[in-house]
Amino acid sequence: MTIQYWGHSCFKITEKEITITTDPFPKEIGLKEPRFSADILTISHQHWDHNFKESIKNSPFIIDQPGEYEIKGIFIKGIPSFHDDCQGKKRGVNTIFSFEIGGINLVHLGDFGQSELTEEQLSELTKTDILLLPVGGFYTIGPKEAHKIILKLEPRIVIPMHYFLEGLKIKEILPLDNFLAEMGVEKKEKEKLAIKKNDLKEGEVEIICLKPLAA
Repeated sequence: MTIQYWGHSCFKITEKEITITTDPFPKEIGLKEPRFSADILTISHQHWDHNFKESIKNSPFIIDQPGEYEIKGIFIKGIPSFHDDCQGKKRGVNTIFSFEIGGINLVHLGDFGQSELTEEQLSELTKTDILLLPVGGFYTIGPKEAHKIILKLEPRIVIPMHYFLEGLKIKEILPLDNFLAEMGVEKKEKEKLAIKKNDLKEGEVEIICLKPLAA
């Protein structure tokens, strides 16, 4: 499996001949718009900076609701959550997506804004190998809440997302450095993450920062 980070909450995930894309955005947010084909497109919530499906060149299978899905041998579970810490009263609902890809369990939290995961959500995410985690605060959880979720889920790898990037017109969110300081780690950046199930290591969580392709 190969993971590339476009920016904001948008990833391109490739397993053999299958491509999954998450939360595409338009150029109006100030970043280079993702423009590629995909077999599967997941949309965590219907806000303009996460649901720009027009950026995808072809006609992928779109998942934008909770539920269980199997497409081309990829198992996907959509788990309901909230975009804020007041039962969705401010920003509505959000879907957490859990993928089983090549024997690896990958979780994309979307614009998760709850102060913590509920017991029901935790029970759906008992095995999380790779966690794509919002860390910028304001619209989502911030560094401290992100740290608590890492402690709860105990993933092998964490890839931060939804933080401030140069050029981004959404100014309220924090830069990546705030999350790294909270975690007490230095920045470990890669162009992309290519990984197989056997590469996953037991022990401490590894935080990998992927270079945003849109920045």
